Amino acid sequence: MSRDLSDARLYAIVDLGYTAAADLEEVARALIGGGADIVQLRAKGHEAGDIESMARRLLPVCREAGVPFIINDHPQIARRIGADGVHLGQDDGSLAEARAVVGADAIVGRSTHSPGQAAAAVAEGFDYIGFGPLFPTPTKLGRPGIGLDDIAAVRQDLACRLPVFCIGGIRRANLPDVLAAGARRVVIVSDLLSAPDITAATAQARELLGGD
Repeated sequence: MSRDLSDARLYAIVDLGYTAAADLEEVARALIGGGADIVQLRAKGHEAGDIESMARRLLPVCREAGVPFIINDHPQIARRIGADGVHLGQDDGSLAEARAVVGADAIVGRSTHSPGQAAAAVAEGFDYIGFGPLFPTPTKLGRPGIGLDDIAAVRQDLACRLPVFCIGGIRRANLPDVLAAGARRVVIVSDLLSAPDITAATAQARELLGGD
């Protein structure tokens, strides 16, 4: 799978906080069917062995659809199963450490929470960044939203060098405001996973994001 994410607009996360383990494949297929460009497995608080087993179930779903599959937090798992990449938080180690595990061809992303962190991730050489959380979100309890004010500047400064995915409390209802603030790519989690029809909700979000 290419490290080029230049055409990706909607980054979806199969989050075990919202998805039962038994439903992983069904949910991933629904997200992809609605137009998700990237799928990540996020399983906070689960044992590494269980995460690896779940990842092995999701990998063929993403492979069949030609959609990059990213593992949250665990470079070793990403390497063992042959995932397309890994996503690292601010406290999850350096790019060099991750590359030593997953290799030069894997996608490696970084969570950033300020323009300074975003610039540092670009300088370090990450393949993409998540920028947020824009709004308070249950997936990041206790972390205040950073708002919309810095999106345009970060995109202008960094988007020519790597994809910037805005994240955190983004829903279809507020997505137009996020786009008006300058975002082009987003991560949406609970609004899609909690929808009665995940495929339809994802398709609606993808339509709001548009093309180009």
